[in-house]
Amino acid sequence: MAVENRRVRVRFAPSPTGPLHIGGVRTALYNYLFARQNGGDLIFRIEDTDSNRFVEGAEEYILESFRWLGIKFDEGVSFGGNYGPYRQSERRDIYKKYVQILLDSGKAYMAFDTPEELDQKRAEIDNFQYDASTRMQMRNSLSMTAGEVQALIDAGHQYVVRFKVEPGEKVVVNDLIRGVVTIDSTILDDKVLYKSADELPTYHLANIVDDHLMEVSHVIRGEEWLPSAPLHVLLYRAFGWEDTMPQFAHLSLLLKPEGNGKLSKRDGDRLGFPVFPLEWHDPKSGAVSSGFRESDYLPEAVINFLALLGWNPGDDVELMTMEDLIAKFDLSKCSKAGARFDYKKMIWFNHEYILKKSDKEIAGIFMPVVKSHSVEVAPELLEKIVSLMKGRVNFVHELWDASSFYFIAPETYDEKTAKKRWKEDSAQKMGELADLLESLDDFSIENQDAAVHRWIEEKGYGMGEIMNAFRLALVGEGKGPQMFDISGLIGKEEALKRLRRAIEVLG
Repeated sequence: MAVENRRVRVRFAPSPTGPLHIGGVRTALYNYLFARQNGGDLIFRIEDTDSNRFVEGAEEYILESFRWLGIKFDEGVSFGGNYGPYRQSERRDIYKKYVQILLDSGKAYMAFDTPEELDQKRAEIDNFQYDASTRMQMRNSLSMTAGEVQALIDAGHQYVVRFKVEPGEKVVVNDLIRGVVTIDSTILDDKVLYKSADELPTYHLANIVDDHLMEVSHVIRGEEWLPSAPLHVLLYRAFGWEDTMPQFAHLSLLLKPEGNGKLSKRDGDRLGFPVFPLEWHDPKSGAVSSGFRESDYLPEAVINFLALLGWNPGDDVELMTMEDLIAKFDLSKCSKAGARFDYKKMIWFNHEYILKKSDKEIAGIFMPVVKSHSVEVAPELLEKIVSLMKGRVNFVHELWDASSFYFIAPETYDEKTAKKRWKEDSAQKMGELADLLESLDDFSIENQDAAVHRWIEEKGYGMGEIMNAFRLALVGEGKGPQMFDISGLIGKEEALKRLRRAIEVLG
């Protein structure tokens, strides 16, 4: 079936070697958006053929990251499906079959060179490459007789299987982002496809076989895999699978916020932002790396920010839901140039998503923070506080510092504010204000506002001097929303108690 008429099937295939880098999350997101937009499938595979690099807990960490972010897979490891198994370590026999096909057809060969022999050859030949120009100088099934090869196998010698790249061929990679890329096969080396030591394939063979058998229609992956694309095209040719070869799209790199080079964990540590979706506890070293979730970023904000790192829908809209992103996503509008990771913009997105969410939802997220300070508050009251304060913060946890005065009366008064705002006659005027507020039967925000404004006008007092001292008395410093939003929510009894204590302490 022609590629353009096939069902869209894409895959994300991480290795369980540690935490998932945010660049990997972006790759998975672009695959997800493309699959959903085209009514296709997103496959979750695990590349665990390198057993030496396996890290306990990494696979579950990756799955939990996607659960938090709302990126849903249709099939694969832990999801089921008709093309399994989806874990490469469970597909040994499948790969062996295809290794043998390449050997039998003369498209691959066994190589018995030891690491020491390879090092020696590198010392002899500048820029040594195992290819058509050197392979006959090495110990492999092309330079040895069948009897010699069999004798080595019978004696238990380990070997690798290398792909036999024929020089002088034009290899065309039609990339959906980068256009047509043509490579001369002469510059390619005979890549290792299989190792007898662990009876497992390398990335190159395993991915080609898996993509073919799982009917993958598009391979959307990072720029770092672009150099391997010509080899993968040759492998498809070698198996006779040209008609089902997926279309490639290689995404640009995520770059440091400043300076040159790709984004790394060190950049995050230095500038104070995470590069992993979730907090990671290294099982070997015990080191803890910060995560977007534990750093109080909202998953919707992370998704929106990442989507725009290397892709632009062509309009001025920045805030987009997952549904918006699915509708607008277009691989042809992905940039070839690297995308700079602007963590300050990430913070802006988080602020905007706090504003977008309902007061009830933000209050639900904030409630555990409040309870951690041994404060009990009615959900309805917390929603009102959130509605007044959420525009002042970038992260939900910052609401505590911004609004703790609603829950806890000040025990001290900011010295600089007191010096500036509490005048010699402030105690007397606050006493009058306390008497006025105590006389009000209707303590609504509107009635307080009207009564206090009448009193100030009748007395000829300055609005600023009254409100500044009133704020210091109720809050303990010069912050917070409109004053009657504070006094109205803490209630008449608490407001009077705070006023009279300030009069007593500040004099």
